[in-house]
Amino acid sequence: MNRTAKEPIERRRLYQEVMDRVIRMIEEDGLLPGDPLPAERDLSDRYGVGRPAVREALQNMARMGLLRLVQGERARVAAPTFANLLSTMSITTSGILRSSERGLVELKEARLVFEITMARLAVDRATDDDIEALTARLEEHRASLADKTRFLQCDMLFHREIARITGNSIFPSISEALMGWLAEFYRDLVRIPGAEQLTLQEHAVIVDAIRARDADAAEAAMRDHLTRANALYQRLASPTSGPDGDI
Repeated sequence: MNRTAKEPIERRRLYQEVMDRVIRMIEEDGLLPGDPLPAERDLSDRYGVGRPAVREALQNMARMGLLRLVQGERARVAAPTFANLLSTMSITTSGILRSSERGLVELKEARLVFEITMARLAVDRATDDDIEALTARLEEHRASLADKTRFLQCDMLFHREIARITGNSIFPSISEALMGWLAEFYRDLVRIPGAEQLTLQEHAVIVDAIRARDADAAEAAMRDHLTRANALYQRLASPTSGPDGDI
């Protein structure tokens, strides 16, 4: 180890300091969702910084789901949601997936466990209206065949619909986040001849199993769907490694 190597600490940008102060103010003043913050000018005077730094801090807090910004109005405290929480994790998660093959494998495994659990819960909790809605998602997915980007979006919406059917308000956000984090790794799969049709066939089997109220069949269909896709991705990533891939 080179003990003389320099490891300079990066100076924080001014807006980050402003963010910390605003978060502390919200906590100390007991501000609740919907409560307005002081105006930008007042925050600028309070912290002794320019309004651009304040504006950048507020915009970043809005992206994190901490504030709600409406043009011409003061920023307001936002109600925290799991969707916002997961959104703030996206940049970190994407970095992990790009730099760690193990991280990607483990996330795909986590998604597999999550999705087969969703399929079983959907069988137990789906109403006739839910099954109609899931069938409509499948038809929407079929109609998107000509548009690769739309096809991937409809794929996410199909899986999100299954999560919604469980009745747990957290699960749709988790489903959307998992697919969003993995999306860039699966984008090339839809270019493989026949991959889209195979995905649609597998989705139809999942819908049929949920409609039949067969939890074992729904779990098996979801497992086969995601395992096949993971194997296909693996084959694309390592052409010499064998017939293993995901979409």
